[in-house]
Amino acid sequence: MLRRLVDEYQALSAVVRASDPADASARARDLAYTLCVSTGTRDVERALEVAHQWLATAPAPARESALPTVTGQRMPTPEPA
Repeated sequence: MLRRLVDEYQALSAVVRASDPADASARARDLAYTLCVSTGTRDVERALEVAHQWLATAPAPARESALPTVTGQRMPTPEPA
């Protein structure tokens, strides 16, 4: 989730700097607030620094493995013995 917030904030920040659309600016403010809350900071630049530090040390996101299907439907997962 943190990776998605950082990516979206940085993408919107670039758009806001280039053209300053009101809706993108409001979303960027919302993302900045969420980043600050998520990282325990009060400044979005510091929040981005902390987020990048955390993401650099975090394990790679797990990929969801495809479950086998029968006729387009998922097979039930067997119960452990």
